[in-house]
Amino acid sequence: MRISIFGLGYVGAVSAGCLARDGHDVIGCDIDQTKLDLLASGKTPIIEEGMEQLIAGAASGGHLSVTNDAAEAVRNSDISLICVGTPSTRSGGQDLTAVKRLCEQLGAAMKDKDGYHAFVMRSTVLPGTVESVVQPLLEEHSGKKAGTDFGVCFQPEFLREGSSIKDYDNPPYTVVGASDPRPAEMLRDIFGHLPCEFVITTITSAEMLKMCCNTFHALKITFANEVGRISQSLGVDSHEVMRLVCEDRHLNISPAYMKPGFAFGGSCLPKDVKALLSVAKSNDVEVPMLGGIMPSNQIHIDHAIDWVLHSSKKKVGMIGLSFKSGTDDLRESPLVTMAERFIGKGVALEIFDPEVNVARLMGANRRYIEESIPHISQLMRNDAKAVIEAADVVVVGLRDKPLMETLHANLRDDQLVLDLVNVPNREKLRGTYRGVCW
Repeated sequence: MRISIFGLGYVGAVSAGCLARDGHDVIGCDIDQTKLDLLASGKTPIIEEGMEQLIAGAASGGHLSVTNDAAEAVRNSDISLICVGTPSTRSGGQDLTAVKRLCEQLGAAMKDKDGYHAFVMRSTVLPGTVESVVQPLLEEHSGKKAGTDFGVCFQPEFLREGSSIKDYDNPPYTVVGASDPRPAEMLRDIFGHLPCEFVITTITSAEMLKMCCNTFHALKITFANEVGRISQSLGVDSHEVMRLVCEDRHLNISPAYMKPGFAFGGSCLPKDVKALLSVAKSNDVEVPMLGGIMPSNQIHIDHAIDWVLHSSKKKVGMIGLSFKSGTDDLRESPLVTMAERFIGKGVALEIFDPEVNVARLMGANRRYIEESIPHISQLMRNDAKAVIEAADVVVVGLRDKPLMETLHANLRDDQLVLDLVNVPNREKLRGTYRGVCW
């Protein structure tokens, strides 16, 4: 395929070399003449193992050419990869100056080009950028229509500096955000041979994915370093600790807990986070990321509570009270926190939880409900249907199958539903629906 690449920095140069190596005819375009001269002479503009040989081979094989003329690059290619920089502004936002200027040039180039062309955004941008900035500029300056005369999509890259060629050839997946199938299929022709899944999603999801991945990497580094500082203060081998953390592929390095939902609770997580923070403080170790866990969890609870209270509805039915499905453990349950806040605000509250039968509770759970929340025990009901029917707002905190069937069967159009658990088939629910963070 004939491919033009705009922006020959790290991502653009690596992509140009690998695509030319794979037999595509690649045109590299940049405003930096030094980069163009280097590539034209078979030399790499970036220093990394394997790049010298990659670019030399691409240039000698006749599959790599360069230009500083955007119109020429568009005219002589079928698909364009946009890889220009999006640096930070002073306020921390993204500077889209280069993106906007390039889109104006690409649109002007399309104005005089016959036939279909695909534009692929590979620069890391905030969700909504492609649809609110890139596509409108291309349409305005070309006088043509996206989805008809040309295609626009977003393809995040997952290249690490230092191992980018290896990462290019062995990606975790190939993700394309597209509302138009044609550019996605063109990318499948280019990247479909790679040993990974080819995933098509929405443009905004793909944009957010890239931002999320980079932030998650930063989070992991910070977590390991904060654990390292606490371990060091206690004379513990932090490398051994984190080695063993990573050996757990069931919970730690896995999809476990990686779904948007409600706040955490229970007898372990809050207690142990607080204990680790306490020992850090005792040893004068500052751990701001770990220190933000409990406040962030509380903010998530407040977020859910505030939505219900701001609805001005006075009758609330809660489905669930324990900290998660399948248990009767009420200790540190965020649903208990919700219930207490509702009571304090004068809400008429009824609660159903099939696992929490006050008469059957024993041990720590019984002591907790008798000593800490006796007022809540009086609001427990034995009939989920009755709780749903009596409520103006239904808060769903459990998702076992019988409860879901009862919920679907008994909701009314005039009710509000706050979903904390990602209710299945929620599009079929009656009433006004809201997810706690979706």
